[in-house]
Amino acid sequence: MGTGTFVKQQQSPIAFLRGFDMPLLVSAVTLIVFGMMMLFSASWDFSLGAYGDAMYMFNRQLMWLGSGLVIAIIFAFFDYHHWRRLVVPAMAVTIGLLILVLLANGIRFGAKRAIFGGSVQPSELAKLISIIYLSVWLYAKREYLHDISLGLVPLGVILGVVGGLIYQQPDLSAAATVIILGGLLFFLAGGDLKQIGGLLIIAVIAAWFVSSVSLTGRERVNDFVAGFKDPLQASYHVRRSFEAIIHGGWFGAGLGQSESKLTGLPVPPTDSVFAVVVEELGLVGGAALIGLYALLVWRGLVIARRAPDMLGTLLASGLVIWIAFEAVINMAVMVGLVPFAGNALPFVSAGGSNLVATLAALGIIFNISRQAGDGTTTDDEWRSYSAVANLRGWNGRRGLSRARRSRSVEKFAG
Repeated sequence: MGTGTFVKQQQSPIAFLRGFDMPLLVSAVTLIVFGMMMLFSASWDFSLGAYGDAMYMFNRQLMWLGSGLVIAIIFAFFDYHHWRRLVVPAMAVTIGLLILVLLANGIRFGAKRAIFGGSVQPSELAKLISIIYLSVWLYAKREYLHDISLGLVPLGVILGVVGGLIYQQPDLSAAATVIILGGLLFFLAGGDLKQIGGLLIIAVIAAWFVSSVSLTGRERVNDFVAGFKDPLQASYHVRRSFEAIIHGGWFGAGLGQSESKLTGLPVPPTDSVFAVVVEELGLVGGAALIGLYALLVWRGLVIARRAPDMLGTLLASGLVIWIAFEAVINMAVMVGLVPFAGNALPFVSAGGSNLVATLAALGIIFNISRQAGDGTTTDDEWRSYSAVANLRGWNGRRGLSRARRSRSVEKFAG
């Protein structure tokens, strides 16, 4: 017995990591370390000028990183099926926080986006909770998605309430992110293509209307169009970003040697951090960062494909695509490919709310990975959503396979 106990104790560290997707874990840890390193480089001058302490933003990010890691570990061992009971209260709290933001008087950069002294941005929490809520809702209503009154209309109401509250801050990019991810999850859940087409048309009309009546939206679209035609006519932010990227060249000016962060590049620790990355580490360093995000997304979609049930598939795919979407938009803005948006660069941009929400999302994905590793299923019958990896039929076969029974049910029936 003594020997068996000793072997069990020796195996405990390995048992702790059993079921964790190692490539995903390696990519996440690398992104965290890389992000903290680049944040320190991009923030020390900005922190010194704004707060009188060169370490202020780095220390705050380190604090939020610790909190986020604790939450990620808890969620990694928290059965994701429990969200079916908790998501409604979580959404109610999120909506309450979004309303509290509108009632608060904390205006920063011309918008009401934060509470508790500017420390918390509920819009970041809203993105995470919206994905969880919609995944649970679509899973519960999967048999009725083709019914417009029970599928598309309720989905539009859910997205409209959350997106509308975020838009009122105003945070156009966060509102658009919630709506786009909602449409994507509806697509992955097997929503009717005609309904999805109608949803896209409504989204385009709504986007045009918002950009027309919103002064901020109109300015951003006009700057984008002018810059797309002639980079010299782009917004000041994009022009300074171009300068940083050109100065970096292929291999960069060297870590900590960015000049643009000292000479007027707007908010280098947050929106412009990718420009600092490329200036200091070059196009090679920027490509390496993109590669890390690609590895993260690939493993997330693999986990989604192997998930024990449809709920796990929707959660894993929605969460990892959200992280990728945030990264793509942030980087695309810096090179003038999309209108300016306030999306953070996950793991790299300063901001505790985004970092904690992203780490929480990773924790949920790891929990799905652990349950997929058990080889068990949680439903008597569920549809095999290999569609996530195959993007619903792009492999030349049917987009969604038929419902299939779990092994345990087959064994029971036999």
